[in-house]
Amino acid sequence: MTQTLENLEHQIRSMQGIRSVVHTMKTLSAINATPYERAARSIESYQDVILSGMQAILHAGGKINTSTPVAAERIFLAFGSDHGLCGNYNERIAEAVAASVLQQGSRRYQVLCVGSRVRDALDRLNIPVRDVLFTPANADGLARLAGELVTQVDSIRNTVSASAISIDLLYTSRLSNGEHEVRDERLLPLSPELVEKLQNEPYESVSLPWMRESADTLFASLVRHFLFAGIYRAAADAMAAENAARLARMQQAERAVDDQLQLLADQTRSARQTQITEELMDVIVGFEAMRDKQQLA
Repeated sequence: MTQTLENLEHQIRSMQGIRSVVHTMKTLSAINATPYERAARSIESYQDVILSGMQAILHAGGKINTSTPVAAERIFLAFGSDHGLCGNYNERIAEAVAASVLQQGSRRYQVLCVGSRVRDALDRLNIPVRDVLFTPANADGLARLAGELVTQVDSIRNTVSASAISIDLLYTSRLSNGEHEVRDERLLPLSPELVEKLQNEPYESVSLPWMRESADTLFASLVRHFLFAGIYRAAADAMAAENAARLARMQQAERAVDDQLQLLADQTRSARQTQITEELMDVIVGFEAMRDKQQLA
């Protein structure tokens, strides 16, 4: 059905408003991703310091048993989003959690979520969730989030023996080629490969550090810092990936809006030309009618 010029102009104004919103969201996504990427790289340097401390303790105190005990309770930390417009971001995280839970068999597990939308995705897959935490509003909130998750893990740890718990991080991370992948990373217990690497590699220092506390106490404290740093890094990577995913969606939406605006502009030009043609025809018909009337008179 042919649309009127007034309707087309109204649609163009509406689409221009939508484009303005899309462009603003695209800009915010591009700006917000950078601080999270910087935070992730910074915490990696902190993790290196923690691992260096573990290495010093292992060299000073001797080798430890690297066998990994079977965890009676497995904790999944799923990092999603509180906001939409980022494609299937949360659904991919939920599917990864479901796949890991399926491998559990009859063993106990608990799921902690970051972001209400990944909670909804897990509900659709019938995966029970212990608690949901809000995503940080900015990079400064990453420490708050990591601290809350460590506290939640501690409350679960208190119900079982410390050696019978494992922690898995499930989050989306950006690749060097701009793509995204969902990672399932075992954070605790420490992998045997990591412990053996710390024990076997030479400690690069002229002397081992002096320890006022016992090696076990210091190592346990470093493990807690390692847990905090790992959660912090996963949250930072996840937030950077979420903003990048939203940026990609907004770019697609912007192109779609531009295409629609071009189509409406073409339709408007056609409608305006049709209106002008009709007005000219009315003038010509009126002129011919008046001339015929004068000739009859």
